[in-house]
Amino acid sequence: MDDPWATFGRDLHLDLSGSGGVRTSLMRALREAVRTGRLAPGTRLPSSRSLAADLGIARNTVADAYAELVAEGWLSARQGSGTRVARRAEPLRPAPPARRAAPARVPDRPRYDLRPGTPDVSAFPRAAWLAASRRAITAAPSEAFGYGLPLGRPELRTVLADYLARARGVRTDPERILISTGFMQGLGLLARALRGAGVRELGSEAYGLHFHRDVLTRAGLRSVPLPVDPYGADTERLADLTGVRAVLLTPAHQFPTGVPLHPDRRAAVIDWARSTGGLVLEDDYDGEFRYDRQPVGAVQGLDPDRVAYLGTASKSLAPALRLAWMVLPDHLVEPVLALKSTGEWQTAALEQLTLAEFLSSGAYDRHVRGMRLRYRRRRDQLVSALAGQAPHIRVSGIAAGLHVVLELPPGTEQSVVQAARWQGLALEGLSSFAHPAAADGGTPRDALVVAYGRPPEHAFAGALEALLRVLPPVP
Repeated sequence: MDDPWATFGRDLHLDLSGSGGVRTSLMRALREAVRTGRLAPGTRLPSSRSLAADLGIARNTVADAYAELVAEGWLSARQGSGTRVARRAEPLRPAPPARRAAPARVPDRPRYDLRPGTPDVSAFPRAAWLAASRRAITAAPSEAFGYGLPLGRPELRTVLADYLARARGVRTDPERILISTGFMQGLGLLARALRGAGVRELGSEAYGLHFHRDVLTRAGLRSVPLPVDPYGADTERLADLTGVRAVLLTPAHQFPTGVPLHPDRRAAVIDWARSTGGLVLEDDYDGEFRYDRQPVGAVQGLDPDRVAYLGTASKSLAPALRLAWMVLPDHLVEPVLALKSTGEWQTAALEQLTLAEFLSSGAYDRHVRGMRLRYRRRRDQLVSALAGQAPHIRVSGIAAGLHVVLELPPGTEQSVVQAARWQGLALEGLSSFAHPAAADGGTPRDALVVAYGRPPEHAFAGALEALLRVLPPVP
């Protein structure tokens, strides 16, 4: 009968190179032999004396390695039976060969992307952010490197209170500002707090992002659509919705139609909230990017006790920062804070400190001003190109934000989106943002939502040309 170790030694060629010492290398090599099936379950290993002599290492090294692998479950040792590969140590089975997919007829990754939701991330101010980070970390107190506070760093909340008052007309103090890890976390916390207070139905704009509605649904709230027209959401309808006790709005620049909420409707929603004890959730979408005049102030400034204001750095800086904030009415601070304190992810303290320094140094204002000019140039290029080459396509929502809406002939939206995909251009139709309970969004229309702010600078001209190629011709 062959010596089993002789076969083992010829086949495996244990490699004891690598970091960690001889014992660690031996254990690593034996684990790999078992994991891959080169040492089958039940295989008897040589004695520690034999293996030590074969490898030219100390016997105690082999004995210690065997003992530790027995403790880990890779090997088993019984008196009179020697050391063997454990029966339960199943080798790693090779994965079945992947089936070759049919060649994709449409590129998985578009050449140009004009879908809304993301700014030009190539314009992120890396050097200025890095400089602010160095200053912030150098000046940070030692406790800032701990697990953090659910409410957020006081340095950022203090600076934000001043900035929001100056730039957005928000009335608050640092104790009513809560820092969250992105807008979605903030909305989820608010929705759960409302559910805990007995709210069951919440009004939302008939056009909006489906994953915002999903957050509300997961919190146990039913969203009721409000029609959207050229004056924004029809907040006067709230008086007829007796079960609705809160409403989510994008008053500065309605997403995605791009219209600001009319002053009469801003007043109407505040009157509704005061008379019913309701709450307005204000998503300040694109509030800082307005081109024709000064930005419209936040609705929160009209009544801080009836409006919860939500803002984010995702559009002004970059989504990767995962920095957002909520300005809460006094009566919601404790309920929301209690929810965030019980298992919610805390927002990274060092990024908060960096943003605080970025704001207080004036770098944020300079960046926003620069991006406002860049986005306005792109908007003007788009409007000019449409006027010259597709004058039959009406453009709306151009006063602010990072996208516009292009009105299409009836029945052409889906065909245009599909034609764009064939040319490597990613587009989204207006219908994809409609509330499922209001299929027409309040105003039946075929349209495209075109995010001119998304492409990097070098790609915008090509994206614009691709867009013009797929628009329907003059009827």
